[in-house]
Amino acid sequence: MLREALPKIVTETLPGPKAKAVLDRRAKAMPDAIKSVYPCVIERGEGAMFEDVDGNIFLDWVGGVGVLNIGYSNPDLIDAVKTQSEKYFHAMMNITTHERYIELAERMNEIVPVKGDTKKTMFANSGAEADENAVKIAKSYTGRPNIIVFTGAFHGRTQMTMAMTAKKAYAIGMGPFPDGIYRAEFPNLYRRPEGMSEEEAIQYYVDKLEEVFIEATPKEYTAAIVFEPVQGEGGFIPAPIEWVKAVRKICDESGILMICDEVQSGWGRSGRLFASEYFKEAGCAPDIMTTAKSIAGGLPLSAVTASTEIMDGVTGGTIGGTFCGNPVACAAAMKVIDVMTKEDYPAKAIAIANKLTEAAKGWAEKYECIGDIRGMGAMLGIEFVKDRKTKEPDADIVARIVDEAVQHGLVMEAAGTYNNVIRFLCPLCVTDAQMDAGIEIYENAIKACIK
Repeated sequence: MLREALPKIVTETLPGPKAKAVLDRRAKAMPDAIKSVYPCVIERGEGAMFEDVDGNIFLDWVGGVGVLNIGYSNPDLIDAVKTQSEKYFHAMMNITTHERYIELAERMNEIVPVKGDTKKTMFANSGAEADENAVKIAKSYTGRPNIIVFTGAFHGRTQMTMAMTAKKAYAIGMGPFPDGIYRAEFPNLYRRPEGMSEEEAIQYYVDKLEEVFIEATPKEYTAAIVFEPVQGEGGFIPAPIEWVKAVRKICDESGILMICDEVQSGWGRSGRLFASEYFKEAGCAPDIMTTAKSIAGGLPLSAVTASTEIMDGVTGGTIGGTFCGNPVACAAAMKVIDVMTKEDYPAKAIAIANKLTEAAKGWAEKYECIGDIRGMGAMLGIEFVKDRKTKEPDADIVARIVDEAVQHGLVMEAAGTYNNVIRFLCPLCVTDAQMDAGIEIYENAIKACIK
């Protein structure tokens, strides 16, 4: 059974002959700008595993970049999608109301940890759409034109979210960008100024945020501060809770909305259903939260949740869209919530994180190339450096480790501003034996790539 299988490469080379033929077709049919660095073509997938067209079996530690927390082809999810698809595929909420949207919105309003006694949720199709709509909601509610984002941020590839995203490799030649987007320094404690304690560094980053109000956008012109609880593309950097408390205080005192982008960190990954639950427990819940990726187990869907007051302060006609809240995707999301709740996916994330963290700490004692191990729950990153003292990023060894690991059936992905972090986004239904196999392949790849 594939969902219980271990990695196994049966072809002499990767890609195998059938995969190579498909990849050759891809090169002719698709834009080169949509890149792929992996020598495999999926045939079927179950749990955390997939089999390619040549019969090679891979352990997937990327999970569609956080889309497959519930795994490939979950049987309960398949049944839910089949049931809804046999009734109707589509109904646009601006025209014909369908109950799947309402049911899911009601459920989201119960579970999403944003401020407010009552809440409302709207749906879109992707994380970028959710983030852009969250900004529109904040601007409409506050009547203010500007937002603040951070170094290391990734929020999408629409024109607005490309401007919000820090790494401009994702936006080459795409300007001019929308105005009113200002950037502060995100609290990367690993790369804090030398000699600072963590407590001093957090205050340093709070002061850096305050400087933006002086030098870029005054508080009275700022609609929202937008950040990821754990930066994804930025290198799996978690926002320190004391910094979040300070941001929450600034927002409360200044009429600014705090928006948490949980597109990648949501749906059990962090050890909570949403990472913002940690913030709520500490008294610093966001005003608006966006989520996508694993929300519907692989179908296109995203969500924006906020208090009733904020949502009802939005000008009519400025949000919504044709496919937003598609009934089949909503049915899938309802089942994702049921499965994650019944099977306690946040607890799975903690157990997986403990196993990988223990292994990684052992590697750090043996391999000088490992500079930092960090994250939240099973959203873990390992940063590779050329020198631990200077912390010079080593993107080259990361690329070689990823290439080496896939040759033995483990699919991993790089991240980070300098492409020197390997991130862990494995489906949370992975078995212990599969984790052990992946850990072994990972360490062997590190050893093979050390110069």
